[in-house]
Amino acid sequence: MSTNKEVTLRINGKDEAANIPPHRTLLEALRGLGHADVKCGCEKGDCGACAVLIDGEAVDSCLTLAHTVAGREITTLHGLGTADNPHPLQQSFSELGASQCGFCTPGMIIASESLLRKNPNPSDEDLRIALSGNLCRCTGYVKIFEAVNAAAAVMRNTGEKQ
Repeated sequence: MSTNKEVTLRINGKDEAANIPPHRTLLEALRGLGHADVKCGCEKGDCGACAVLIDGEAVDSCLTLAHTVAGREITTLHGLGTADNPHPLQQSFSELGASQCGFCTPGMIIASESLLRKNPNPSDEDLRIALSGNLCRCTGYVKIFEAVNAAAAVMRNTGEKQ
């Protein structure tokens, strides 16, 4: 007898059905559905690599049970922009060299997007707090802060809805 449950997750604007056991994390479900832009880091909520937006709020998908977010809007990095039409955060991270190995980049961009939705003109202290749950072992964070500030300016100037 299977304890799996049919769950429909709304991911990047599309409904995706999956047969998921009650203990499966959102990280596991997303990766199983092919969303490789959600990174598997520490699996205990320390690194932020698995961050996604749920109804616009950044959460660690490794700490979220998949069945608890059925019917809510889940946004991964690929849901923010495309290679042809990147989100300002994606564009500024690329242009300003804010990613080195790139492993932390999806979580950093997701956390930054969550911040900019609430605070379109964050201070450095606001950035430090908002990104404190995201670990980067390569950059030293200076370029990341520069990229977020540059994207915030573009978004304010263009009136882009965050």
